[in-house]
Amino acid sequence: MGTICQDRTVEVEVSAAEVAAHHPAGVEAVLGGDDRGKAVAAMGEAFANFIAEREDVAAVIGIGGGGGTSIVTTGMRRLAYGVPKLMVSTLASGDTTPYVDISDIIMMPSVTDMAGLNGLSRTILHNAAQAIAGMAMRPAPRAEGKPALGLTMFGVTTPCVTSITQRLRDDYDCMVFHATGTGGRTMEKLADSAMLAGLLDITTTEVCDLLFGGVLPATEDRFGAVARTRLPYVGAPGACDMVNFWAPETVPERYRNRNLYRHNPNVTLMRTNAEECRAIGEWIGTRLDACEGPLRFLIPEKGVSALDIEGGAFFDPEADAELFAGIESALKPAANRRIERLPFNINDPEFAEAAVAAFLEMVRK
Repeated sequence: MGTICQDRTVEVEVSAAEVAAHHPAGVEAVLGGDDRGKAVAAMGEAFANFIAEREDVAAVIGIGGGGGTSIVTTGMRRLAYGVPKLMVSTLASGDTTPYVDISDIIMMPSVTDMAGLNGLSRTILHNAAQAIAGMAMRPAPRAEGKPALGLTMFGVTTPCVTSITQRLRDDYDCMVFHATGTGGRTMEKLADSAMLAGLLDITTTEVCDLLFGGVLPATEDRFGAVARTRLPYVGAPGACDMVNFWAPETVPERYRNRNLYRHNPNVTLMRTNAEECRAIGEWIGTRLDACEGPLRFLIPEKGVSALDIEGGAFFDPEADAELFAGIESALKPAANRRIERLPFNINDPEFAEAAVAAFLEMVRK
């Protein structure tokens, strides 16, 4: 079927064509061309669709170089957390971010190339086979007891989130995610995987980086899991007063004259202005307005971070007012959701108490 589909040298139970048929555009979109790069990307998409619809997957092991690693890990990333995933790869000793992303894939260096077997590769593959077999034969016992909650936190919202977890930890397993782009995505993947009972999304700062070129951005699907799962959700505009960059010299030229704060030698924060805050608020509100589950969004009128307090480096009531107005203009109250303004800074104990009360009110109805 074209030059991409090579004759197989071993018998297989599932053919390449059968997997390729799971591509939205069909088999020919995967195997009918002569561009290897496009074929690898297409087969990765097809394999992800193929494996995601199966109900008989106890574990997945993959072996490959660049192309094989890309294809197999694309499928692995579609599987739920906890399903054993082991990728033996020639690329495992380098930057594995494109392959692992926010999943729980284990990358195992093949050490030698995959072109034939040798004494070392036989040992590596033996160990990999033993590892995946052990994980499949002795799966982790399902956690019993407290339901899990997802919470988002930044350094500048730590007092708030810490207080919330202290108030809820007797009844819930509180999983706190650092709001660095990957943190929000991981939390929402857990929600999509039915591993969370609710969300206290206090720190929605990743939206700022998405909209204004920061280095810790959300994706366009931020809040998508909230809409899909209809889980009880408490949100707040935590740390929406800042965009993140690395060291000062990495700040884009267009932002060099802005209010910048050196968080540490490697992280520089830029205060969001009124116009940006309005856009951030509208973006958040628009996405949450599509959510039909129980939802509360709390607005801390006296500041959204530890820097956004009277006398603080990012204190800017006018910018905050635009942020709050943007949220309220886009997020319309309904029977099961509401916005509540609170006369506190986000890190005041009273704000954390209100967030807990809002969550418990929803789950106890």
